[in-house]
Amino acid sequence: MLTRDEAWAHLCSWTETDALRNHARAVEIVMRAAAHRYGNGASDEEAFGLAGMLHDADYEKWPEEHPKKIVAWLVDRDLPAVAHAVSAHYTKWGVPYDTMLDKALLACDELTGFVGACARVRPDGLTSLESKSVIKKLKDKGFAAKVERSEVNAGAELLGVALDAHITFVIEALRPHAAEIGLAPR
Repeated sequence: MLTRDEAWAHLCSWTETDALRNHARAVEIVMRAAAHRYGNGASDEEAFGLAGMLHDADYEKWPEEHPKKIVAWLVDRDLPAVAHAVSAHYTKWGVPYDTMLDKALLACDELTGFVGACARVRPDGLTSLESKSVIKKLKDKGFAAKVERSEVNAGAELLGVALDAHITFVIEALRPHAAEIGLAPR
């Protein structure tokens, strides 16, 4: 199995901006929590975490080819389940969501980014952010306009959870790491 440190080094070799590195780390954090909520707990945590960390690893250098390069890299390292989840998260490919790993990555990626955007416009960051504020911002199409709202909703549906409960889950997973990922109070 690829170690977390090896995966992070690879991510950093392909991703130079703090913004995308922070997103990768945030999705990793949420996915590690998702392994315990939606997967098989500790036995799934590394695969879930690696998928969260590496899902956009090739985006900065090769946006037109995303996620082909990272999927190939994962396949070369004999991580087919992680490669499949990363493929499925790119909804334009139409890859089926076969496992909870696949479903969780779709459910956590866009929403984690959106929760981060919500926290960045608040003086107290994630400290007091609640799902109702996130839901209100989701309705404002001009706010974080690049976030695919359809993926946020589809992800919660795939997991079989209410959107507000999933938003709360993401916020609570991120909150202890707010300073590390740039979402602490200003």
